[in-house]
Amino acid sequence: MKSTLVWKTLQLSPALLGLSLFVTSNADAEIPNPTASTRESTELNRQLSEIPVEINSLQIASDVSPTVNSTNTTADSNRELLDQIQRYSSENGIESLDQVTSVGQLRDVSPGDWAYEALRSLVERYGCIAGYPDGTYRGNRALTRYEFAAGLNACLNQIERLIGTGGFDETELETLRRLIQEFEAELATLGARVDNLEGRVAFLEDNQFSTTTKLNGEVIFNLASAFGDEKADSDEDVDDNLTFSHRTRLNFDTSFMGEDRLRVRLQAGNTPEFDVATGTEMARQGFEAASDNDVEINDLYYRFPLGDKIRLLVGANGFDFNDIAEIHNPILESSGTGALNRFNRRNPFVFRNNAEQGVGANIQLSDSLSLDLGYLTGESNSPLDKDGVFDGDFTAMSQLNLALGEKIDLGFAFGYSYYPGEDVNLSGSTGSPRAKRPFQFPNPNNPDETLTAATSALRFGIQGSWRLTPTINLAGWGGYIDAEAESGPLEDNNADLWTWVANVSFLDLGKEGAALSIMGGMPPKLTNVDGGDEDEDTSFLIEAQYQYPLTDNILITPGAYVILNPNHDDGNDDIWVGTIRTTFSF
Repeated sequence: MKSTLVWKTLQLSPALLGLSLFVTSNADAEIPNPTASTRESTELNRQLSEIPVEINSLQIASDVSPTVNSTNTTADSNRELLDQIQRYSSENGIESLDQVTSVGQLRDVSPGDWAYEALRSLVERYGCIAGYPDGTYRGNRALTRYEFAAGLNACLNQIERLIGTGGFDETELETLRRLIQEFEAELATLGARVDNLEGRVAFLEDNQFSTTTKLNGEVIFNLASAFGDEKADSDEDVDDNLTFSHRTRLNFDTSFMGEDRLRVRLQAGNTPEFDVATGTEMARQGFEAASDNDVEINDLYYRFPLGDKIRLLVGANGFDFNDIAEIHNPILESSGTGALNRFNRRNPFVFRNNAEQGVGANIQLSDSLSLDLGYLTGESNSPLDKDGVFDGDFTAMSQLNLALGEKIDLGFAFGYSYYPGEDVNLSGSTGSPRAKRPFQFPNPNNPDETLTAATSALRFGIQGSWRLTPTINLAGWGGYIDAEAESGPLEDNNADLWTWVANVSFLDLGKEGAALSIMGGMPPKLTNVDGGDEDEDTSFLIEAQYQYPLTDNILITPGAYVILNPNHDDGNDDIWVGTIRTTFSF
């Protein structure tokens, strides 16, 4: 009998409930009279808090004598129990409910155990567990001891609240005492973990960058070279020196209401465009930053919800329709981790509109149908003639998105653009010179100078993505522009422009997170124009790349692309660009 009392004493010695649940005292507990008055309920509350004991005095409540002689055996056993608790909460111990480090930690509580039934009774009586997604206790499955201790702790907190209001059945007290004794080590471990988390949270709050702003960044190191015989439309050799460059971005994302975001992006870089080196804008890279390392605000917008179905966006700099609408090219759309070539990232007839400022909206029509709307301008910050919000170039764009199950996503886009003569850029600087400005004529006052007519354009595009298998993704787009000259001697003339691309990506090839992608298409081409010269031949741009993650934050992408018949002229030599892009994200 004496050894039994000593063992029970050692089990209660960590005083876990006194550390994690209630205020500790040294008085012995007595079972209250079942007919206690409100005053007696207050006394019950005091008695319940006296169940735990002080570690140093090794006193216990109820049926165990308050005085135990300390011996070497007792000290060793107590030290062993404390070491066990330390192992429970150590970094190399159990970090989640499904990780164990010894067979002794596999003592789950099955539905047939007395403790299980006791807790189940408390749950049904006091409704103290509602943490499962379906709001049920799930009384037919076993619990780990940590799960059981968490449920017991929830019930103790609930009972503590009910004592003062007389809603606690005093006959449950002995059951509580027994449960607390049985699971005190687990309760202590949970309490220690909560204390540790609270300490870490307090440290982060004291040392965080901002309470409302998150900082994330991306740095690209790029080793690249263009090569071939002669530049497009020129007798000069391609500038084929090997280059090493970078692009650095810092994003400051601020939320004021939890569901909104103010994005401020700082960017600096010296990545070449390769258009001058090759004679064609078709060779431009998709992550260029030709700012000579000057730091600039590259992106500035604010988005916020309007109800449950609408999200509004306002952009003040670096804002285009791709900031509003879904691009539908999930593997290759990013400038930092996607396609190496500018054209292969997104449909230029839909998402490259020469814009800088604008407003937009995302409207969720149903689970599978949504609508993106945008009004975009290029010089809304200027009060000069042919500038501003309504007098300068602008694009009104829309896209209807359709999700066919979880594997196929489609976007149907339509828009209208207007450009004063000096701002015309129908191809988004990804196609031939004729596709960029189809209506050009000599200056009557200076025959050596070429002028561009003001131009309007109806834009059409369809883009989509299909996850053919878990490891194979297909994507592509097609686009058409119906352009019309709005001024000068070519006024009312019409032109047709076309473009398309297709790609396939093999995911998790060689390593989880890796992707081999092959893509090809026709950059924007002027196929017909009234009173002018169209593109007689056809260019094809083909790219292959392999995205390989060295770590979760470092991605290396070797690859190359080739332009066949640059500027849609088979008299031009083919041009190649090879690159090794390394992306650091943090």
